[in-house]
Amino acid sequence: MSENEKANDTLLLADFLPYRLSVLSNRISRSIADGYEERFQLTLPEWRVMAVLGEEPDLSAGQVADRTAMDKVAVSRAVSKLLEAGRIERHFANEDRRRSVLALSEDGNKIYHEVIPIALGYEAKLFEKFSETEKRQLDELLLKLSASQVGATDD
Repeated sequence: MSENEKANDTLLLADFLPYRLSVLSNRISRSIADGYEERFQLTLPEWRVMAVLGEEPDLSAGQVADRTAMDKVAVSRAVSKLLEAGRIERHFANEDRRRSVLALSEDGNKIYHEVIPIALGYEAKLFEKFSETEKRQLDELLLKLSASQVGATDD
């Protein structure tokens, strides 16, 4: 085996973009969650469900899973806890009375609006050392990565 082939057989996680993005995302999410978990007894998956429903109510649990890219089991658990806590409500869709959808309850809406400033404040701290040009570049790069949707089997 040549040196080049050996080099291609080694995966350096510290240099592997998907790993780096995942670690960074987890660290950022964890830091933001520290700002609301204890105060609102709200887990990260629960907040993500609430955030999606706060922006776009009347979604099915499957639609929430699609929008958050979270595992359907994690969404289902979060939805169950939020329903039990009275933070979201389940009702039938106006356009199809056979389909149930979710929306924030009055209590959930109140919490949602209390968490938003915490999340936005954390985002502002993340961007403190970024110029406006760097913020735009980051946004463009993230959009480009999101649009690529490269699958493991793609060539």
